[in-house]
Amino acid sequence: MKDFFSLIVLTALAGILVVAGARAADTDAVTGTVTVQNFAISLDQSSFSYGTMTNNSASSTLTLWSAAGITATNDGSKADFDIYGADTANWTLDAATSTPDYYTHKFCNETDNDCAASGVYGANFTALTTSPAALKADVAAAGGVAFQLSMHTPNPSTVYTQQSAAVTVQASEPTTP
Repeated sequence: MKDFFSLIVLTALAGILVVAGARAADTDAVTGTVTVQNFAISLDQSSFSYGTMTNNSASSTLTLWSAAGITATNDGSKADFDIYGADTANWTLDAATSTPDYYTHKFCNETDNDCAASGVYGANFTALTTSPAALKADVAAAGGVAFQLSMHTPNPSTVYTQQSAAVTVQASEPTTP
């Protein structure tokens, strides 16, 4: 009987070892990586002067210097570059200058030869608005775009003090992956 109980105990122990062995776990790991996009931009001109202009007259950076205009450089991840203008202290940005104290500010993309000399003011300029407009899509990291600006003063102006017309270039997530 003693042998019988020993056999039962041994059988039970063997069963526990099999169950314990079946419950043993094997592990492996997976690593996920991520890179945060960085949208950064720099301009080679932070300010310039169109000079003194009369009512209803135009000037552009094409005539102010002989270089390729203003260059925006992508200091971050691949990005779309947009551009927009703003009202001055006393003038309203508009597509026309036929209203007192309304002025136009325009741009063209020199890099893509959009500044070809065929427009009224020496190039094909696009009117800026206070909403972003496409300057150049898919600008590579460390890439850039050169652009020109043109200003047309109000017809007429009722303000004869210096006006500062801000133009903003922004880098944003590309619309194409």
